[in-house]
Amino acid sequence: MRTPNLHITYPLRRPRRASQRGAGIITAMLVVSLSAILVAGLLWRQQVQLRRIENQRLIAQAQWISRGALDWTRLVLRSQADTSAAITWLGGAWAVPVARTRLSDLLGQIGDVRAQQGAATYLAGSIEDAQARLNLRNLVSSPAPGLLQLNLTQIEAFARLLQLLGINGQLAKNTAVHVRSGLMHSATRFQTDVTSTAQPLQGGAGGAGGAGGAAGASTFTRNPGLDDADSNSAVAPLMMTSVDALLDVPGFTPDAVERLRPFVTILPSTTAVNMNTASAEVIAATVPGMNLSSAQAFVARRQHVFFRNVADVQLALQGAGIPQTPIDTKQWDVNTSYFLVHSRVDHERAEVVRTTLVWRDPLTHMTRIVRVGDEP
Repeated sequence: MRTPNLHITYPLRRPRRASQRGAGIITAMLVVSLSAILVAGLLWRQQVQLRRIENQRLIAQAQWISRGALDWTRLVLRSQADTSAAITWLGGAWAVPVARTRLSDLLGQIGDVRAQQGAATYLAGSIEDAQARLNLRNLVSSPAPGLLQLNLTQIEAFARLLQLLGINGQLAKNTAVHVRSGLMHSATRFQTDVTSTAQPLQGGAGGAGGAGGAAGASTFTRNPGLDDADSNSAVAPLMMTSVDALLDVPGFTPDAVERLRPFVTILPSTTAVNMNTASAEVIAATVPGMNLSSAQAFVARRQHVFFRNVADVQLALQGAGIPQTPIDTKQWDVNTSYFLVHSRVDHERAEVVRTTLVWRDPLTHMTRIVRVGDEP
């Protein structure tokens, strides 16, 4: 008997070593990809950190350059006071603005090596007479330590300025009350007023008579309920240090503040208006009986000759058709102690824009930085 041929078929099997090699390759690729992602993230973080440190370095350098420019400005103010003491006018060296200038143009006199350090740095700035504006601190007088009184003369001047700019003149009284409220809770409330006209707000005809016959004086007669409400307020307002603080006074809008910004300021103490540098709007507001057109003609004549004392101012006002006004050195002056220094420094990617209030001693001509801010 013949035995049939049996064919046994076995399934094909891949080598175990080949399958393990494929899994190892996939695992290695995943590890490499994950490592690349981690390394890329670390490099990105390092790059961001380096960029941040570099920006901080540029900002610090720009701030030091701005401080150097401020020191140079203070030297100019002191030198100007030494040459023309007791007179501040627009023809002085301090009033010449510095156009955008490359720092290397200034350092090039030292050497080519140092000149390269300022190739990407630019300076620009100007000095403004802060007393050419109407000082809102004058709205409150301090005839005695701790005694704060609303100044009728200054309130009426501020009201006239508001009306010239198309703003409600009644906001002058609200502003004065707000300023006094802030001063009541500040350390400066004990400072005595030695420079402004101490003409407190009285009631009835007495207050109107002290105003020199200005129109609308009866509008600002003393109202105990309104004037004393600020002292009993549960939330005391902060002391005003910038023009933007007028937004806290009820009735002021951002548009009104922007229109008012070039003509008012808030200084640490009461000051007189410098008639050598004041604008026509400020002069028309501070001189009773003068309209804007007369003030503009007054400023045009002032461009040819400056005032050496307040008596010259009085003669010029009489020449402009203004009735004879008693000389008041506490309201008008020809010299300045407060200046606004506007500076801009562009140092590569860094940009520093500052407005610094500088005080100059009228006797020693030494200067001091009062505050640094962004107010234009």
